[in-house]
This record gives sequence, C-alpha cells and structure tokens, in this order.
Amino acid sequence: MTGTTETSGHDTSEYDTSEYDIPDYPMPRAEGCPFDPPPPLRDLQAATPLTRVRLWDGSTPWLVTRYADQRAVLTDRRVSADMTHPDYPSQAERNGGTLSFIGMDDPEHARLRRMVGAAFAVKKVEALRPMVRRIVDEAVEGLLAGPKPVDLVEAFALPVPSLVICELLDVPYADHEFFQRNSSTLINRGSTPAQRGEAMGSLGEYLGRLVVAKLDHPGDDLLSRLGEKIRAGELTVEQATQMGVLLLIAGHETTANMIALSTLVLLRHPDQLALLRDSDDPAVATRAVEELLRYLNITHGGRRRFAREDMEVAGCPVRAGEGFVLPNEIANRDPGAFPDPDRLDLTREARHHVAFGFGVHQCLGQPLARLELEVVYRTLYRRLPGLRLAADLAEIPFKHDGFVYGVYELPVTW
Repeated sequence: MTGTTETSGHDTSEYDTSEYDIPDYPMPRAEGCPFDPPPPLRDLQAATPLTRVRLWDGSTPWLVTRYADQRAVLTDRRVSADMTHPDYPSQAERNGGTLSFIGMDDPEHARLRRMVGAAFAVKKVEALRPMVRRIVDEAVEGLLAGPKPVDLVEAFALPVPSLVICELLDVPYADHEFFQRNSSTLINRGSTPAQRGEAMGSLGEYLGRLVVAKLDHPGDDLLSRLGEKIRAGELTVEQATQMGVLLLIAGHETTANMIALSTLVLLRHPDQLALLRDSDDPAVATRAVEELLRYLNITHGGRRRFAREDMEVAGCPVRAGEGFVLPNEIANRDPGAFPDPDRLDLTREARHHVAFGFGVHQCLGQPLARLELEVVYRTLYRRLPGLRLAADLAEIPFKHDGFVYGVYELPVTW
C-alpha cells in the first residue's frame, strides 16, 4: 500500500487505491454459478470493508462489502438517496426523472411514502391473503390445463404478481403486455436514455389517465387514495402519477423474478425443495421465504447512495460528495452475519437479511412480497409435485443485463 492517512486515530492506508487499478462495476458472475455473487466481489469482501470501483461513467464510488457496514450506511442521516443530485452514483445515464419517493430524502420522502404506506401494513396485507390464494390457485389450474413443457415465467411467475398489483391499484390486467414491456425497458441496463425516457413517458401517460379518472369516480383502491390526496391539495397529479408508476413496476417486476429464480434454485436443490413441499407447518414456508431472499439477489447492481458531508465508514474517511455502492448479494453472503453463507438452508433464521434494504428506504412493499412468495411456495410445488426443469441450466437465459436479476424464461414440465 502506498501511504497512510490518519483520521480519527484510524490507520486508513489499506483504503488508498491511488497506485492500483480500480475494478469495473458491476462484475460478471462466474460461468455456471448464476446464483452466487461474482468471485471478485467475494475476494474484495474478504480483503477489505471499503474499496473503490469504477462505474460506467468513470466515477469511482466506494464499494461497501460487508453486512454491518452496509446497514450502517443505509441508516446514516448524512447519507443521501437523492437520485437527481449530481453526486448520486447512477446505474445508467439519466433520463431526467426519478421513480417518486424512492429517489428522495426526508422529509419529502417520508411525506410521500406515508400516503401509501398504510396499504402495505402487515395487517392490511394479511387481509389480502384470500385474494392472493385465488390468483395463485387459478394460475396453477392454468398450468395443469395447459401444454407441457411450459415457460414458468410467462405462464405463472409474471402473471401472479401482476394480477395482484393490478387489483390493488385497479389497473386493468388486460393492459399487462403494455406495462410489462415498458417496465422491462426501464430496468434493462442496455436501454438508451431515449428508450427509458419513452418508456417512462408512456407509463406516465397511462397511469396519469387512470389517476385523473379516479378524481371523479373513486373506488376502494390505491389509485383512488392518491386521488383523495390530490383533492386535498397534498399531491399534484404529476406526483400521484409518479407514485402509481413506481407501485406498478415495483409491484410485479421484483416478485416475478423472485418466483422464477427461487423455483429454479429449489429445483437445483431437491432436498430443500422436498423439505418445503412436504411440510404442513406454515413456519417452514415463512423461513423458506427469508432464506431464499437472502440466498438470491434480485436487486442487481447494488443500492446507491452518496455522502452529504464528510464522514467515516469502517475506519475509512469518506468525503462529502463521494458515492457508495452497496451490493446486497455480498452483504447477504457475509460469513460475519450468516454462518456458512453459501449453503442454501431453508431451516435457517435469515429474516435479518438486506434483500429489502434497511433503514427509512427499505422496501415499502415487503409485506406483500413476503405474502405472495409464501402462498406460491405453499401451493405451486405441492400441486405440481413432479415439477422439473425441461432444459439444461446452461440453456436458461439469465438477466445479466438488467437492474433486476432473474431469468427471461424457465422451461419446466411435471
């Protein structure tokens, strides 16, 4: 190492990368290991809690490699999530917009989040269980009545959460191809700023029309509640539309990818699948949800933040304006937080994972995602006990090019 900087009594020489190549980020996964973090990330985690990485635009934010340090950054009030700020370490070239409150700081973040937060409270979500069961049961019936093999993504994993969020928002499911196509453009790393802007504009126009319609014809749904806030002068139509777009995209993309990817990993671990499929204990499915969320990585590319003022993380001085990248795939595989982290163990108590983030920005919809996954895990594998892959693992197309990880197709039969 090249030099020593003394800050608050800590020797920070290990963080000086001035004479070393800074690795590019994101990093590729190892061939044949689609469920595991990229090996360079694992090496960095073992070596140091903080290191520089180089992003697509040449910027060099700090990569936070360990579980405890990521949680500390995510709860530090000196750290910002403002996606519109020039210091924010963006995942791609900006298209001028942001997805509502997830890209804001308090107090505006908290004000907007509260307007929809009650709908995702645990008791409110639990009341949705019969509706979710109905949707899952009908989707399984469709599988059983249809041809084999089948693409589980198209026939099950994508329709289930799409139908759920459509019912909550009162968005016509008949339009699912439109909003799924545009949301796919938004989360694809290869999309140009113009393509993302067009997709966001299309979704904004679509949700905007639905929000305005609710002003005159409200119902018992989330868009109608946003309409109430507009009438009360607490939201503009544009703000309500942005929130609607956020809820629609987040409400189906991540859960759909989790359903497909977790099914694939369970089929690759038949002992764990049998444990889940053959148990009548609801707690088994509850633990399975948490362990699969820990083991897999749907939020692809790391959460992003930047320091609003000088601070210190893991003994390293961080200057105001410097960015952070926080990949949950290595935080959730940190042996300091999860013993034997590379082993899938559905009996593990893993609820303290950071798949949903941590702190004030942790995922608003996590109770709904947990409910949907639990119902799927308790239904799909039991009703299709012979479920198996209809293709080799090497033939399955993974979403290495997206901000949300999963598979494009999952051919199965039974």
